[in-house]
Amino acid sequence: MPSTGEPLRKLVDENLEVDGRPIGRELDLNKNLRDAGVSSVDFVAFIKLVVDEFGVEMSVGDCQNLENLEELVGFLDKAPA
Repeated sequence: MPSTGEPLRKLVDENLEVDGRPIGRELDLNKNLRDAGVSSVDFVAFIKLVVDEFGVEMSVGDCQNLENLEELVGFLDKAPA
């Protein structure tokens, strides 16, 4: 099963402004979005996009346990299709 890293990067590029990352520069998946300036409102909206895009279910607890995008990729890769 291919990694969801690239599709997730594209989703971030299209929907989130991440402070400190110039346009076109590759996104560091180990970066915590909240620490990068993404508001909690934008984070919730982004997670809704992720759920729709990847067809997964995520609880509030799942979201709270994710420290960075790499962990989100791992969650998505393990989620039942």
